[in-house]
Amino acid sequence: MDYSPLRAALADVVAIPVTPYDAEGAVDQDTYRALLRRLLDSGVKAVTPNGNTGEFYALTLAERRLVTELTVAEAGDRAAVLVGVGHDVATAVEAARHAREAGAGMVMVHQPVHPYVSQDGWVDYHRAIAEAVPELGVVPYLRNPLIEGSAIARLGEACPNVIGVKYAVPDAARFAAVARDAGLDRFVWVAGLAELYAPSYWAVGAIGFTSGLVNVAPKVSLDMLGALRAGDYPAAMKVWEQIRRFEDLRAAQQSAHNVSVVKEALAALGLCRRDIRPPSSALPEPQRAEVAALIQGWAI
Repeated sequence: MDYSPLRAALADVVAIPVTPYDAEGAVDQDTYRALLRRLLDSGVKAVTPNGNTGEFYALTLAERRLVTELTVAEAGDRAAVLVGVGHDVATAVEAARHAREAGAGMVMVHQPVHPYVSQDGWVDYHRAIAEAVPELGVVPYLRNPLIEGSAIARLGEACPNVIGVKYAVPDAARFAAVARDAGLDRFVWVAGLAELYAPSYWAVGAIGFTSGLVNVAPKVSLDMLGALRAGDYPAAMKVWEQIRRFEDLRAAQQSAHNVSVVKEALAALGLCRRDIRPPSSALPEPQRAEVAALIQGWAI
């Protein structure tokens, strides 16, 4: 198969949409589609339903399916859809097949939720999912610093549809080594820690980055992408400085309010409710005003 269109979509801002809830706590379908249209109208070319910013682990199986179907329907031919899948192998395979049936072109495989992960087991886990959907592009979401480039290379050799890696280990030097050991050109390397890490990862091999901030301010994220593509690191760092405090709030206390900050900003803009599910929680009152003040000066 020709995976080049999917590879091109990953070499961009890969948006991770939030999942809004209504007053009864159910997925707010109309608001979700409106938020997606806002991203698509801004020029976003790749979206990941059921990502961590979309509260993947707080959604039921039925809700994850619903979000997948809503995203494919709204995106149409305007953007590539990269569906988050995970949990045990059977559940991940079932979700990947559902993504294929719904019309998505790719799946992102969440880091295996297991206390004991070996190199060989990591390869086997992803291989089982990739081989179940050979028509889809597959992108492992790598958060484990112990997974080596050689393991990723073995996975790529076995599964040609593994076309990219979302690398989310906060160590640019480690990323540079892993990417080269795995195959810098074999995979599309996506900086999985969003805008704060995008410049450093871009400098050593990433050609795309994920973003939750893009839900709030698409132009800001796309401005950073443009600067990085142009090799204009001073311009990229100007954006970095602009969004630094926002992203620091998201990352604080082991990312306790990663999604809460984004939803709070969207609530301040009148775009969705701030509601979030346990084990996350809504942003504390003192920080709500700070978030609202932060985004006032952005190009939104």
